[in-house]
Amino acid sequence: MKVLITGADSFTGQFVANEFKAAGAEVLGLMFRERQVAGVDRVFEADLLDRERMLAVIQEVRPDYVVHLAAISFVAHGDVDAIYRTNVLGTRNLLQALVDAGVSPRGVLLASSANIYGNAAVEIIDESVPASPANDYAVSKLAMEYMARLYMDRLPIILARPFNYTGLGQASNFLLPKIVDHYRRRAPLIELGNLDVARDFSDVRMVANAYRRLLETPASVGGVFNVCSGRAYSLMDVVRMAESITGHSMELRVNPAFVRANEVRILRGSRAHLEATVGELSDFPLEATLRWMLEA
Repeated sequence: MKVLITGADSFTGQFVANEFKAAGAEVLGLMFRERQVAGVDRVFEADLLDRERMLAVIQEVRPDYVVHLAAISFVAHGDVDAIYRTNVLGTRNLLQALVDAGVSPRGVLLASSANIYGNAAVEIIDESVPASPANDYAVSKLAMEYMARLYMDRLPIILARPFNYTGLGQASNFLLPKIVDHYRRRAPLIELGNLDVARDFSDVRMVANAYRRLLETPASVGGVFNVCSGRAYSLMDVVRMAESITGHSMELRVNPAFVRANEVRILRGSRAHLEATVGELSDFPLEATLRWMLEA
């Protein structure tokens, strides 16, 4: 079983690689700049926007499964053009390369985002909730989903919509790692945005497991799946948990520069469809994930 992971050197990619490696797969990584990654047997350097190089890699690898993680995933990324080029055109180049190479994978999982739901007017978001993207990143992911549908008659595509998730090794420009870093350093002060923003936070290990199980479940092909915990926590909840784990308290200060326009206030997902398809998933309470990150 050969699994190609784009963005294998990313935060998520390393956990997905280990997930498939533990299942006995040969793991092949595609990344913008070649470097060794634990759990990856062979690395291929390629730019998603380089069509010829993408085709050459696919022709050589001929994967049984594809996990497409490579993307610009930081909502506040400054280069809007790059967000659309990478997330939409880059994904199209990958799918077209699979078609042009005559490869017949068993599954192609594309990582979209729950950000496409925007400020949904429902308490719990399932896959039937209409998309209402509120930023360029979310629009790019929704556009990617629509583009991918053009290939669903030729490729076994699965669309995953992960909600927020975190874990050991995530970059500190993401919210929870930033909070964890401040508590690990026992900093006297932290500046945050809206403290009443609530998110459905999952553990990256659960996300990696869900991706593998989606790919290994034939019934998931052609489907759209939320990947989430089903619970929402405010930033104040996270701060209180970190304070309880470390015994450290600090001053909280709201910095207006961190308050984004069109901020999505609450994102809480339903994973009922996901678990109905792949079976029950392991549960990682957020406090356990924070403890893992704080005490590692």
